[in-house]
Amino acid sequence: MVNSLPLEVLEHIFSDITLDKDRNSISLVCKSWYEAERCCRKSVFIGNCYAVSPSILIRRFPDLRSVTIKGKPHFADFDLVPEGWGAYFYPWAVSMAKSYPFLEEIRLKRMVVCDESLELISKSFKNFRVLVLQSCEGFTTDGLAAIAANCRNLRELDLGESEVEDLSGHWLSHFPDSCTSLVSLNIACLASEVSFSALERLVARSPHLRTLRLNRAVSIEKLPKLLRHASKLVEFGTGSYSADMQADVSEVFVNVSQAFSGCNQLKGLSGFWDAVPAYFPTIYPVHSKLTSLNLSYATIQIPDLGKLIGNCLNLQRLWVLDYIEDSGLEEIANTCKELQELRVFPSDPFAPGPNVSLTEQGLVAVSMGCPKLQSVLYFCRQMTNEALVIIARNRPNMIRFRLCIIEPRTPDYVTLEPLDAGFGAIVQHCKELRRLSLSGLLTDRVFEYIGVHAKKLEMLSLAFAGDSDLGLHYVLSGCESLRKLEIRDCPFGDEALLANAAKLETMRSLWMSNCSVSFEACKLLAQKLPGLNVEVIDERGHPDTRPESCPVEKLYIYRTVSGRRFDTPGFVWIIDEDAALTQYSNGNCSLASS
Repeated sequence: MVNSLPLEVLEHIFSDITLDKDRNSISLVCKSWYEAERCCRKSVFIGNCYAVSPSILIRRFPDLRSVTIKGKPHFADFDLVPEGWGAYFYPWAVSMAKSYPFLEEIRLKRMVVCDESLELISKSFKNFRVLVLQSCEGFTTDGLAAIAANCRNLRELDLGESEVEDLSGHWLSHFPDSCTSLVSLNIACLASEVSFSALERLVARSPHLRTLRLNRAVSIEKLPKLLRHASKLVEFGTGSYSADMQADVSEVFVNVSQAFSGCNQLKGLSGFWDAVPAYFPTIYPVHSKLTSLNLSYATIQIPDLGKLIGNCLNLQRLWVLDYIEDSGLEEIANTCKELQELRVFPSDPFAPGPNVSLTEQGLVAVSMGCPKLQSVLYFCRQMTNEALVIIARNRPNMIRFRLCIIEPRTPDYVTLEPLDAGFGAIVQHCKELRRLSLSGLLTDRVFEYIGVHAKKLEMLSLAFAGDSDLGLHYVLSGCESLRKLEIRDCPFGDEALLANAAKLETMRSLWMSNCSVSFEACKLLAQKLPGLNVEVIDERGHPDTRPESCPVEKLYIYRTVSGRRFDTPGFVWIIDEDAALTQYSNGNCSLASS
């Protein structure tokens, strides 16, 4: 009976279904549902910019309002993807400008975005509202000036961790006086000064502003002016938390404290570059209300750090440097009972030895004291199987667990054994685990545990682990829900990859660098899996110049419906079904946009 409903009725029903997964399932029921769903779909998420082409997207969904696209692989965050690899946004911008006149939102991650793209966005979409550029590159403040000048209804401008070339600090002055719609502004990544007078005027005429993240160039004595104009802020990034040498410290302290006292809705704080501990009591008027605190740029240490965090009783998310030490984490365990996410970053990852007293004990304490903890990213220099077993038993509700032991192949420092049993306990007890990163001394045994127990795991990151192909075989044959697998410096090679080739068709992508996959195996994979792009990335030159049994530098395999891409630089080769190589030299914005 439902199949006989008019198209307009189906569209009305489907418009209330928002999850992409559910929308995708709806489109598979029958032709009429497919047609209704495609016509009323307003937003789309593209997890890999080469998985689909702009033309295919436009044919499939003719009336989008919001587009989210991811570009480079995740390992690009660790400089493992060579410069000029790809992920150019300009072809997408051109196509969307022609076909989506009512587009309102663009969210990009790890994409190369040139100024021409930003100018095209600013002039093509009359009701454009949201631009998020997370970890993007290739653009300057001139491109941002075009967005500011032409997007009259802009609600959100978020530059994330992007690399922006600062040509002028006056780009904020391009926002017209009539612009009063801003709800979120994040310029924390900018390296140089912005015009503070233009920033202050913009904040003053934005009554709906809820998120404001400043860059390091904005010093603490300037904050009161902004906070008095934006008393309804929910998220605030402070900029530098130190004053000029000539400033009156007591006057700055009083002014900032009073300004925070007026921010009754503030829930999240970040920034705190160059933080001076004497100024931290200025946030005491709001710290009991905070649910999110990002101190990953604050170099203050114990005991000042412990005093600050210890009074944030309602924290749900905490990012902090390892200056927190075990004693600070124990304080968190005793006071922050609402904590759900903890990230502890290294203050000096290249130091030859420990520069702080941070061990496995701090994480054990948090796992015992914070019953809602479900997401962990933890950098440290030592770990034990016993500690990992305790963490697993304490927090079976864990959904993301990323442990980064700074020195590769570090064993259990007490028993000198591999950490297989500890990570085995994590996957055995944490049944809802979705994301896992491994480190330390690990054998194939840990991958057997993962294959048997991690049935809901979606993303796995491996480095310097395993003994043989058997480890990779356990993962590919056992992890039913795996979507993204990224591997570096592991002894995995041809046999496991070819034996489990069919699994790759169910995944979004596989990245392998400095492993033991031969060029010959890459050819065989391309023949077996015509629906995948098999990319060989090798800066040593054409793979044909070496024996086919020679391992390739990097291998990136991903599912696609648009075939091979045509913007590859000279060090990337996409292998055809017939195992012939075709090289397309490109690698810059102007060529990618032609």
